Amino acid sequence: MLYRLAFSSLRGLNVSLAEEILLRLSGEEEFFTMPSVALRSLMGFRSRLFDDEVRARALAEAREEEKFVVRNDISPLYFRDCSYPSRLRECEDAPVMLYSYGDCRLDDAYVIGIVGTRHSTVYGENFVADLVAGLKAQLDGRLVVVSGLAYGIDACAHKVALDNGVATVGVLAHGLNTIYPAAHRELAARMVREGGALVTEYRSSDAIHKGNFLARNRIVAGLCDCLLVVESDVRGGALVTARIASDYSRDVFALPGRVSDRYSRGCNQLIASNVAQLVSSASDIIDHMRWPRRAEEGSQTSLFDAEPELNEVESAVIDTIRRKGEANMNEIMACVDLPMPRLMGMLVDLEFRNLIVAIPGARYRVR
Repeated sequence: MLYRLAFSSLRGLNVSLAEEILLRLSGEEEFFTMPSVALRSLMGFRSRLFDDEVRARALAEAREEEKFVVRNDISPLYFRDCSYPSRLRECEDAPVMLYSYGDCRLDDAYVIGIVGTRHSTVYGENFVADLVAGLKAQLDGRLVVVSGLAYGIDACAHKVALDNGVATVGVLAHGLNTIYPAAHRELAARMVREGGALVTEYRSSDAIHKGNFLARNRIVAGLCDCLLVVESDVRGGALVTARIASDYSRDVFALPGRVSDRYSRGCNQLIASNVAQLVSSASDIIDHMRWPRRAEEGSQTSLFDAEPELNEVESAVIDTIRRKGEANMNEIMACVDLPMPRLMGMLVDLEFRNLIVAIPGARYRVR
């Protein structure tokens, strides 16, 4: 843990660069024990990351952070661990380490990010309440709501999720040694108690900086299957998050509003520029995302709803995806001995038969 904590704390390091460095080394420990001259020679380029002073300081700070992590039962999710959120791992600028407090599984859930203005109105808050309640009632699967624990729509999304028995994750712009804004401490504690989590890329020793709040938006976008913007002016963090989510190939939705309403202008702009889909209800999201619907009470199974017949190889593919929660083609091929062209055709067929669903990042999930 010590060397991973130190390695992940190096300024300017992201998943792509970390992977490139570690491919040439036996591990994080060698990065810190190899002489700087040898490290530069091995890597083929010069960087302050390789300086003895920089690496020594990172190790010293990591020793203190390790104490904080252990003492407070925090889970450091390293980008090479299976516990690291798979959706976020697909993003080039994902953090090397994500600190998590709480026990909320994201990889086997349907995850929606909900963001918006800090100056929320009754219109926006009522819509969030109706939408989350509708998703909970209609979705055949476990739902998780992700937001930023800020005032306004963020806090509303977290509270509504809790009121509907839905786990919710707050992405913080600071270390887990504090909660900002302080008024949301009880909300944060409730989120953790009721199956959610608080996550951050920042250590307890990192100072709170204005730029952190914009940087954390990429984590909100990266953790979710889709993002919903509820009320935003034409400038604001919610629109930044929407554009990042779109760049990550996430589906983006926005609540429309009157052209005269200041905090609907941003949403209307997202819709007009085709960055976001107009949304009016939970059904819009379920239909667009092709998420499975819960069967209505009293409905009878028809002949066409019978258990589909699968051959041995199709069953193996389905079992592999189900076991992993979700999987890409390479992960399936590692477990099922099939040539790539045949597997691609089989995945298309299984999706056409409504047995699996393709999700962002060229991954598949069992319906």
